[in-house]
Amino acid sequence: MKERLERYFEFSAFGTNWHTETLAGLTTYVTMAYIIFVNPSILAQTGMPAEGVMAATCVSAGLASILMGAFARYPVALAPGMGLNAYFTFAVVKGMGIPWQVALGAVFLSGLGFLILTLAGLREKLVTALPQELYAAVAAGIGLFIAFIGLRNAGIAVADPATFVKLGNLTSPPAIVGISGLLIASVLQARRVKAQLLFAIAGATTIAFALGATRFEARWPDPALLGATFGALDIAGALRLGLAEIIFLFLFVDLFDNLGTLVGVTKKAGLMEPNGKIPRVNRILLTDATATMVGAVAGTSTVVSYIESSAGIVAGGRSGVTAIVTGLLFLASIALAPLVGAIPAAATASALILVGAAMMSHVAEIEWRDPFAAIPAFLTIVAIPFTFSIANGIALGFSSHCLIQLFGRRGRHVSWLVYMLTAVFTLRFFYLGAG
Repeated sequence: MKERLERYFEFSAFGTNWHTETLAGLTTYVTMAYIIFVNPSILAQTGMPAEGVMAATCVSAGLASILMGAFARYPVALAPGMGLNAYFTFAVVKGMGIPWQVALGAVFLSGLGFLILTLAGLREKLVTALPQELYAAVAAGIGLFIAFIGLRNAGIAVADPATFVKLGNLTSPPAIVGISGLLIASVLQARRVKAQLLFAIAGATTIAFALGATRFEARWPDPALLGATFGALDIAGALRLGLAEIIFLFLFVDLFDNLGTLVGVTKKAGLMEPNGKIPRVNRILLTDATATMVGAVAGTSTVVSYIESSAGIVAGGRSGVTAIVTGLLFLASIALAPLVGAIPAAATASALILVGAAMMSHVAEIEWRDPFAAIPAFLTIVAIPFTFSIANGIALGFSSHCLIQLFGRRGRHVSWLVYMLTAVFTLRFFYLGAG
């Protein structure tokens, strides 16, 4: 049995073994474990029960990572995506007043749409039709978006009627907790400590205890609370409300976030073919789509591939066993559920800010000297945080790209699919203006 598994996971081809793969899986888990606490911190602001979200986070990350390892045979772990959880909370539920159950239904439908696109082979056409610089711009804009949320949760940035936003009271408990966590995370990251975000959350929470800003009650995980979000999604409600734009946004960001992660991880692992193709890419995309649907049923926002998987690859992980080990550790983490309620939002702010900073690295992929690329990219990046909406950023970016190409006499280079999307976005702006 052991030999058959080693052949299936191609141990000899990769020059790896069980010890290396297990250590790599543990390394990936440690670098990703912050999501166990950050995701409930964000989604609980919609009214969702924090312990239920925490359990859903562990279940979806665990099952998705195991599926990725066993079916696609890649050392790539998955979990609810940063940025998409913020969009779910602040733009969809709080911004549009949509019940979180209906929003989960929209997440499920976006996963189903992703699955259909993959099975029909339309994913390839969609990817080649869209301008590459806008992928990078969307990622950078989302980075600013979630970093701003982190600053707000820590009380570092607060609302102001005259200037819209200003510096908060840095001597307040939330600000002290948030700054402390950011300092811990920054120092550990500079020293290349792999679990810097997890240590920062733990350190900031300890400081919150010392300041009396939070408290903890020792108890066993309550099965009723752990299952509070399971099966709560409202698919019929999502269809009835006509949330086509929200479903599209979830699908769009998931698609390109996933592709960007896969390219980066497979390059680092040496798994990409010489012609630039990723072996078994359809299996990877099918896994990602299935993971999003499973996550929605469990009770969390869109599940995506994590760039933190590269930490496990650096540790020697090359096969699907790495992802399977990571998944098993996520499932075991459900036992940590009682800790979630004791972690204040300010303690997770450092994770939001530093993940946002990491996502800003994508701006280097944009050709800033070319106005045809730079202007749409810039509008995308600034519109996402300034309008507090990923949808607005993508709409402005695509519309400006299409118009600049058209009036700059490059219209023939634009795919019909981009023109169609621009028409949809333009109608959306008119609809919002009329509303």
